[in-house]
Amino acid sequence: MGSEQHPYHIRTLTREEINRVIEGKGRAGRIPLLYDLWINSSAFQGNEEAYRKWQSQYPCDVDGVFLNMPGLTEGPKEDPDFFWAPFGAVSQSKKGLDAQCVLKDWDNAEEVEAFFNTFPDPESPALIPCGKERDGRYLLGRWWYCYFERLWSLRGMENALMDFYLYPDEVHRLFSRLTDFYMRCMERAKEAWDVDGFFVSDDIGTQTGPFFSMDIFREFFKPYYRQLIDKAHTLGTHFWLHCCGNIQIFLPEFIEIGLDVIHPIQKYTMKEEEIAKEYGDKICIFAGFDVQHLMAFGTPEEVKAEVNYLMKTYDRPEGRLMMTMGNGATPDWKIENLDALYEASIEYDSHSGKNEM
Repeated sequence: MGSEQHPYHIRTLTREEINRVIEGKGRAGRIPLLYDLWINSSAFQGNEEAYRKWQSQYPCDVDGVFLNMPGLTEGPKEDPDFFWAPFGAVSQSKKGLDAQCVLKDWDNAEEVEAFFNTFPDPESPALIPCGKERDGRYLLGRWWYCYFERLWSLRGMENALMDFYLYPDEVHRLFSRLTDFYMRCMERAKEAWDVDGFFVSDDIGTQTGPFFSMDIFREFFKPYYRQLIDKAHTLGTHFWLHCCGNIQIFLPEFIEIGLDVIHPIQKYTMKEEEIAKEYGDKICIFAGFDVQHLMAFGTPEEVKAEVNYLMKTYDRPEGRLMMTMGNGATPDWKIENLDALYEASIEYDSHSGKNEM
C-alpha cells in the first residue's frame, strides 16, 4: 500500500510521513487524506462492491483496526463473559441509546460489587482480531466509548450527568478500572499489531458548549486521560481523540497532558480560525468535514470551497493537519459531493505547489 498509485497518481503516504505531520516536524508530501476512515457503504445504499470500487480511486493514507471491546450485556462467542453490564442485566434496546440503564443503582452495594467483581478481563481472546497485517501505512488501533460515553452507556445519560455530583467515588472507581483495562488493551494491541497510534471517542461537548464544567473535567477526566496518553507515549505511539461538540475550553487541558491528535473541531460549534490561531501549532488538527449539512444538502462547488477553507485555515509548514470527515457516512450523502471532496483536497496541494506526486 505504501507505494500504491491511484488514478490521480497520488502516492500513499508512509507511516514516517504521518508521524512527522502529527508531531509537528514538517509537512508530508501533501496533506494526509483520511476521509475513508469515516466513509462506508451506507453512502452507497449498502452496496459494498460499489463502495469499494469507488474508494479505490482515492488515497487512504492511514490504516485502522478496531479492538473488539466488550459488549454491553452480551459477550462474543469467543468469550461469552466479555461484557460490561453486571451479570443478569438485560438489554434495553427498545429504549433510546442514551436512556438505557443496565447499572441501575450505585446505592445497591451488592449490585455494585457484582459489577466490579465481574469486570471484563483485558486478557480476553476476543479482544484482538486475527489476521491483521501491516502494509507500510501508519496503523491506528481504535475503540469507541472511552470514559463519559462508557459511563452513560451503563447508567443512562440523565443518571451519568448527576453521578459526578451524587456518586463521585463510584465514578472514580469506574474510571480507574477502565483506565487499567484500557492500558492493558493498548499493550496487547501494540504487541499484536505494532500500532502507531490509538484512536478513541468521548463526546463531551454539545453543539453550544461542553457537557460539564472545567472543575468536573479536571477532577474526573483529566487525570485518567493523562494516564492513557502517557501509556501511549511509553509504548512509542500517539493518542488520538474524537470529541464532538464545542470543547474549546478543554483544548488547553488536553494539550497540557500531551494529546497528539484532536478530531473533528466540529463545524458550527467552534470557530476554525480561533482554533487554528490558538492551538494549531500545539496539537495536530484532524479536521472533520461537515457531515450535517454539506455532504447531504450542499453542492459540489460548496464542498470544494469548504475543503479549501479548512486547508487554508489549518495548514502550516510544520504539519499538524490531517483531513477527514466529521463523523460517519449516512445514506443521504451525495456521491458527487464525495468526489468533489477528494478532488478539491488533491487540487489544493497541487495548486499550492506543495504536492509531491
